[in-house]
Amino acid sequence: MNSPILQLLVLAGIAIFLIVRLRNVLGTRDGFEGPPATRPLETPAERRGFEVIEGGPDRDIVDHVPEDSDAAAALAEMKRIEPDFGVTDFLQGARGAYEMILMAFENGTLDEVAPFLSPEVFEAFAQVIDAREQQGLRVETELLGIRDLALNDARFDPATRRAEIDVRYVAELVSVVRDAEGRIVEGEPGNVRRQKDLWTFERIMGSDDPNWRLVATGE
Repeated sequence: MNSPILQLLVLAGIAIFLIVRLRNVLGTRDGFEGPPATRPLETPAERRGFEVIEGGPDRDIVDHVPEDSDAAAALAEMKRIEPDFGVTDFLQGARGAYEMILMAFENGTLDEVAPFLSPEVFEAFAQVIDAREQQGLRVETELLGIRDLALNDARFDPATRRAEIDVRYVAELVSVVRDAEGRIVEGEPGNVRRQKDLWTFERIMGSDDPNWRLVATGE
C-alpha cells in the first residue's frame, strides 16, 4: 500500500474518532436549535408583582362617602352586621322609595306606603293631606325624574344596631293646586319646578324586617 493511501486512511480514522467523541459529549441535534433556555433569577420586586394584595378600601362605601369619615365607619359596621347589605343597592331602593312616597303624598294615598314610613312621618303627612281636603284643594303632580341623588350622611348605634342614612334628592316635577271649582291657586301647568329634599331612612340591622323606614324629612 503506497504512502498516500495509508495517510488518507489514518486521517479518516482520526476524523471518525473525533466525531464519535463529539457526539458523546454534545449529544445529537436535529435541525436548528437555539441556545438552551435559561430562567433568569427573580428579583424581590418582580416576585412582589405577582402577590395578591388583600384588603383595601370598600368601593361600595368610598364611592359614596370619604374613606376616613364617620359615615364610612358607620356603613362598614352595617355591612359587618349584615353582609348582604350594599350601599349602592340601598341608594337604588331609596330612589324608588322617594318616587313612591312623594307621589302617594301628592295623591293623598298614604296607606299604600305606610310600611315605609315611621308613625311620626305618617302622621305629619296625613295632617297636610287632611288640611288640603278640608280646604277643597286638589293637587296634580307629575314627577319628571330625580336629577341627583347622593348619600349625605350615615350613623350606626352598635348597642341597638339602629342604622340611619341621610339621602339628598334633587327632583324635577310639574305641580299645580286647584280649588274646589278647579281654579289654579298654586303652580303653573307645564312649569318645571326643581325640588330639593333631605330624607332620613332608618332600620335595625340584622332584623327580619327588610324595610327601611322614612323617619325624617327636610331640605
